[in-house]
Amino acid sequence: MSGKATILVVEDDAEVSAIVRDMLSDEGYAVECMDRAAPLMPRLEQGGVDLLILDLMLPDADGLDITMALRDRKGMGLVILSGKSETDERIIGLELGADDYVPKPFEPRELLARVRSVMRRLGRAAQGDTEAALLFDGLRLDPTARSVAGRDGAPIALSNSEYSLLLAFVRNPNQVLSREKLLELTHQAYMPAFDRSIDVRVGRLRKKIERDAHEPGLIQTVRHIGYIFATRVEEEGEI
Repeated sequence: MSGKATILVVEDDAEVSAIVRDMLSDEGYAVECMDRAAPLMPRLEQGGVDLLILDLMLPDADGLDITMALRDRKGMGLVILSGKSETDERIIGLELGADDYVPKPFEPRELLARVRSVMRRLGRAAQGDTEAALLFDGLRLDPTARSVAGRDGAPIALSNSEYSLLLAFVRNPNQVLSREKLLELTHQAYMPAFDRSIDVRVGRLRKKIERDAHEPGLIQTVRHIGYIFATRVEEEGEI
């Protein structure tokens, strides 16, 4: 890692903010805190924020509106904190592009594990490791750069959660993957097996990578079980 990764915590509860700040600082992260949404966007425009931890119930803004505004962000993770633990709330947050959803009250060690998981997916857990690009159905996924190029060579904008799901499929082609397995592969095994978050993300991903999202040929549904990534995947340069 070249320097400390920076985590921005937006939380209006001073006690919760202090707990999160101290825990993450002890882990070697650079932590910034704010208790309102107003200064958030100007700070993000300055750059240098690797992960945002966002309370949904802020005094001056709706956290879901902020999440929606950030859904096309590149290279920055987003973990939602919320006092609402209902399944529908989690699904909405993830559908809007959050990488993870942590209900309150939370165990600090669990939040730390979630943060570490998102940071790994962002490529901030290791430095210098490179992987060969993966080719499939005219598309190119570069695990090192965390980028995906379309059939015309143009980049495809994926949220972090969409990218993690695609990477799970690409690394496990032509295998029937249950929803539970996909939750595990995308580091969200803590979520209940009946949770529809995987289905929501599959639908969004299909719109971006399928030749025809209405008749998907890549990500095929296996009724009552899950999905299969039905294509050949090759490493770039593979003979």
